[in-house]
Amino acid sequence: MPDRQRVGYLVRAAALTELLLCGRILDHDGLVGAVPGGSTGDAVLDEVLGQIVEGGSRKWRHWVRKDHRRALDSVEEQLSAERAIVLTRTRVFRLRRVEARDTASVERLRATVDKALRGNGAVSQEDAALVALVAAVELKGVVPGRERRRNKERLRELEEHGGAAIPALRKVFKELRQARTATVAANGNSS
Repeated sequence: MPDRQRVGYLVRAAALTELLLCGRILDHDGLVGAVPGGSTGDAVLDEVLGQIVEGGSRKWRHWVRKDHRRALDSVEEQLSAERAIVLTRTRVFRLRRVEARDTASVERLRATVDKALRGNGAVSQEDAALVALVAAVELKGVVPGRERRRNKERLRELEEHGGAAIPALRKVFKELRQARTATVAANGNSS
């Protein structure tokens, strides 16, 4: 199971991408700007959009990082309320575990990702963004490293349709990976 920090960043970037694709935010030379309008109809998207309205224009990386844990918790609570997932806690460390109720839906998503990644035809902006997002955070169970390397050019092509949140997510994830590597190296040297 991927770690919650990585998935939190993914959720934030996905929310930003959805807002961009539906025209509620714009990219102004690397800065995110909100487009006036009412509710999106989704509590998580409304929260992210509200933060952008209040916070003003900032870089994409800022908005990918901001409140990523809360965004993940909100999405999980929303999916749990809709009975799409089951949330439980482990006994010892009280870690949150997530289980999909409808495994057929999960398999359809995997098939969508696989088809978009391995195909050479046009795909919807949403599917292109989905593939580029999960590849950016290196979700091995969805897009293994071998597939990312083999389809590097296709991923670049799909990313172009997904918007500016995807390169920002990749940078945030790279920084996270570097920080973790440095921590492990420092702990290894102190022994």
